[in-house]
Amino acid sequence: AISRAVQARIARHYGRPAHIIYPPVDTSAFAPSDEVDDYYLILGRLVPYRRIDLAVEAFNRLGLPLVIAGDGRDRAALERMAGPNVRFLGRVPDEERRRLLARCRAFLWPGEEDFGIAPLEANASGRPVIAYAAGGALETVVDGVTGTFFHEQTVDALAEAVAAFDPARYDPATLRRHAEQFDVLHFKAELARFVDQATGGGTNHEAHEGK
Repeated sequence: AISRAVQARIARHYGRPAHIIYPPVDTSAFAPSDEVDDYYLILGRLVPYRRIDLAVEAFNRLGLPLVIAGDGRDRAALERMAGPNVRFLGRVPDEERRRLLARCRAFLWPGEEDFGIAPLEANASGRPVIAYAAGGALETVVDGVTGTFFHEQTVDALAEAVAAFDPARYDPATLRRHAEQFDVLHFKAELARFVDQATGGGTNHEAHEGK
């Protein structure tokens, strides 16, 4: 299973245990920036379950700059809803994606997902996360250390979290170290350990850590 949420779902529907191995994050592809710009960021597919509408409405209310990078079936509706402080970039190349992550004030995660790699990519870029306290975010965001939570999936709750947010509280090096716990090398080592246990040994997991 990729998270405790999926582990619980497997137990509920299939009545069997599942071992958790978190998906890998390629932290080597991201790096903190010495400069941070004045915008908050959403990055990904613009689809209903991601609840980007909450962010657009919250930022309409706050009047703060929000950048949305990505495309999807909700884009037209979100653009109609958005005020002038909300900017839509559409799909962006990888280099621009990395730059946006490294220079945002914070990365927003208003939806609920089973895991979610993008918040960890933001941490690998030295930036904190403002996330809805549900699903995989509960396992990837450390409240007050790598980001902050809002506990109701509402415009009011998100707006309050953003208004109270202080990026100066977060240390980019600490955020980066947190993301590295989910790195590709860690994933390979965990997978090798699981295979060792499942097969009664025979796989040298330490050899995998350097590959």
